Amino acid sequence: MLTESSSERYREHSHDLFKRHWLRSAVDVLLNWSTSKLSKLKKGGVFHSTFQVSYQGFGFKLFRMNCILQFFFSPLPTPAIIGLFTFGAGVLCWLITRPKPVIPPVDLNKQTVGTKEGARRSALLRDDTLMSYYYDDARTLYDGFQRGLQVSGNGSCLGYRKPNQPYQWLSYKQVSDRAEHLGSGLLHRELKASPEQLVGIFAQNRPEWIIAEYACYTYSMVVVPLYDTLGPEALVFIINKADLSTVICDKPDRAHVLLSNCEKNLTPVLNTIILMDPFNTELKERGAKCGVEILSLQEAEVLGKEHWRKPIPPKPEDLSVVCFTSGTTGDPKGAMLTHENVIADAAAFIKCFESTFGPVPEDISISFLPLAHMFERVVQTVMYNSGARVGFFQGDIRLLPDDMKALRPTVFPVVPRLLNRVYDKVQSEAQTPFKKWLLNFAVDRKFSEVKQGISRNNSIWDKLIFHKVQETMGGRIRVMVTGAAPISPTVLNFLRAALGCPIFEAYGQTECTAGCTFSMPGDWTSGHVGPPVTCNIVKLADVEEMNYFASNGEGEVCIKGKNVFKGYLKDPEKTAEALDETGWLHTGDIGKWLPSGALKIIDRKKNIFKLAQGEYIAPEKIENVYVRCGPVAQVFVHGDSLKSCLVGIVVPDPEVLPDFAAKKGIKGSLEDLCKNADIKKAIKEDMLKLGKESGLHSFEQIKDLYLHPEQFTIENGLLTPTLKAKRAELTKVFKDEIDKLYVSLQ
Repeated sequence: MLTESSSERYREHSHDLFKRHWLRSAVDVLLNWSTSKLSKLKKGGVFHSTFQVSYQGFGFKLFRMNCILQFFFSPLPTPAIIGLFTFGAGVLCWLITRPKPVIPPVDLNKQTVGTKEGARRSALLRDDTLMSYYYDDARTLYDGFQRGLQVSGNGSCLGYRKPNQPYQWLSYKQVSDRAEHLGSGLLHRELKASPEQLVGIFAQNRPEWIIAEYACYTYSMVVVPLYDTLGPEALVFIINKADLSTVICDKPDRAHVLLSNCEKNLTPVLNTIILMDPFNTELKERGAKCGVEILSLQEAEVLGKEHWRKPIPPKPEDLSVVCFTSGTTGDPKGAMLTHENVIADAAAFIKCFESTFGPVPEDISISFLPLAHMFERVVQTVMYNSGARVGFFQGDIRLLPDDMKALRPTVFPVVPRLLNRVYDKVQSEAQTPFKKWLLNFAVDRKFSEVKQGISRNNSIWDKLIFHKVQETMGGRIRVMVTGAAPISPTVLNFLRAALGCPIFEAYGQTECTAGCTFSMPGDWTSGHVGPPVTCNIVKLADVEEMNYFASNGEGEVCIKGKNVFKGYLKDPEKTAEALDETGWLHTGDIGKWLPSGALKIIDRKKNIFKLAQGEYIAPEKIENVYVRCGPVAQVFVHGDSLKSCLVGIVVPDPEVLPDFAAKKGIKGSLEDLCKNADIKKAIKEDMLKLGKESGLHSFEQIKDLYLHPEQFTIENGLLTPTLKAKRAELTKVFKDEIDKLYVSLQ
C-alpha cells in the first residue's frame, strides 16, 4: 500500500512524464511538418542549397525551442520561484512609481504663433482671441472670491500665526461676512458704492488687508495700496492725487505719520483713519484736533453689521485698484487696473498650468511679498478663484523660514533676491573639496532629470543632500514662481535641481497687471522669460539709437491685451508716454525672440547713459552679472557722460564674506572686512573675472569699488517696493564715496 509521501512522489513523476511526452510530441509534429514541406519543394524542383541551409537552421531552432520549453515546464526549486516573483514585483513597482516627465501643453519648439502687426501670441490659444477670464462664474475679483467660497465648501481661506504657535484660519464665509460688514460700515460713513470711490490701505500683509480689499470690491469701490516706505512726501502726493478721504491702517505708527501730514494741512481731503491694531485715546484725540476721526476696524465692522447693505458687485470693466508705482525718479504714477485686467492675468496663469500643475482647493500659498505689488495680488487671485488657502508671514522676513515650516506651503511666489540667498547658503555649506564635489555631482544627476521634464524630491540625492534646504521651505512646495527682477540661469538651474520642484519665471510690470510672459511647463531651459501669456500679445519695436531692430527679432517689448492698464490716474502726459495711440504698452525693456518662440530680455531702454567716449552703458545688465559673484549680495554700478569709466558700490553677503575672508587668512567683523584693502582687491578680481567670462566689454567693467556693510532695502529707501534699485537715491546717498573713487582713479 502506498504511503502519503510516496503517493505524492508518484503523482509528480507522472506529471513530469506527461510534460516530457507532450514536448516530444510537439517537436515531432513540427519536424514532420517541416520535412513534408521540404519534400514537396524538392519534387517541385525549387529546392537548392539555400533551402538546405534553411532546413538545417530550422532544425537547430526546433532543438533550441525544445530546450527552452523543457526549462520553463520543468519543476523549479522553491527559492527560484520566490526569486522570480520578487524580481517581477520589483519591476512592476518601479514601473508604477518611476518619475514621470511633465508633458508640455504645446510644442516647445513652437511656443508662439505670429499675428498681425508683427506680434506673437501664445500657442496655447486656438486663435487670436485673447482670454478675459478662465472661470465663467468669476469675471470680477468679487465673483472670483465667491467662487472660491463655493468650490472650497467654505474651507479655510486666510491664515495667520503668533510666534511659536500653529497657524489659525479664517474660513471663506468668515472673510466674506467681515468684508460685507466693513464695506457696509464704509457706506454708512457716506462713502459711495461706486468705482469712483477710492479707499487707501496702508498696512503690511495680513488677513485684515484682504478683508479691507474685498470690502471695497463687494460694493464696487477701488483700492489704493500705500507702500510702507514711500515716505511722507509720496504719501501726501498719493492721498491728494487719489482724493483719499479714508485710509485703513494696520498700526498706530502709520496713523501718526498720516496725522503729522494732516496737522501741517498737507492732506485736507483725509478725514477718517481706520486702525486694525489697538490704539490709545491720545491718538484719537490727536486726530480730532486736526479733523480726522480715528476708528478701530472692529468698530467699523460692528457699524456695518448694524447697518448692513446688500452687496453691489462691480462689472469687469470697472476700476478695481490704482497701484502707484514708486519708480526710481519723480512722483509715483497711479496705474489704473480694472477687474478684467486682474482676472485676465490670473486666468492666463491658470491656463498655462491647467494640464500640469493646476491650482486646487488643497493648495496653500505663503504671503510675504508686498500686497501693494501686483505680482503678489495676482497670485492670491489665482488662489481665491480656486478655493485655496493663503497663509501670512508674521511680518518679520527673518522669521520666514520658521513660518514656512509651520505652514508647509505648496505654492511659493518668490523674488530672485531670496533665491540668490538660498543658493549662496547651500553653496557656503559645502566647505570641503569633497563636499563641493558631492554637491555638484548630486546637482548634475538631479538636473539631468530636470532636462527630461522630471521634477521630484524623493530621489536618493534628495534624501542624502537636498532634504535640509527643502525642509526649510516646508517640504511640500510643488510650484514656485519668480518675478519682479531677472534671475541668473546658474542659480535657476541649480535650484530647479536642489529644491525638487518646478520653478517658473514670469516677466511683466504693474502696467500690464503683473505678468505678460511666463515660462512654459516642460521647458526647463533658462535665460529667457517664456512666451506671451494667453491674455496678451507681444511685439518688438525698433530702437534705432541702440541698434535693435524688429527685423532681426530684437527691439523694445510692447504689449497689448486684456491685462494692459487704462492709464495713469489724472496724468494724461505720462499715460501717453506709456500707451501709444494704437493701445500698445511700451515697457522700456529690450527683448529678443528665441527660435523656440520664448522671449529673452537682453537690455533696458531706460536707465542707459553714455560715458565720455560715447559708449552706451546699461548698468542693470552689468549688475545682473556681478551679483552672481559669490561674496557679493548687491551691487550698484555708477557712471555718467562726464566720466570715462564705471565705479561700483558693493554690499558683501554677510553669510559668505567671513568664510571668503578666512580662506585668505583675514578675520574681523563685517564692517572691518569691508574696510580691508585685501578683501576689496579680492572681491574686485572675482567680479572682473566673472564679467569677462560673461562677455562684458572692457568699458562695461568697473574700475574701482566701495564696500558698504549695510544692505540696500525698502526700509532705508534704496530699493523700490518691487526690489528695484532707486538709482537716483543711491547716487545721492553714495555721492561722497563715488567722488572719492573717481579721484583715486585720476
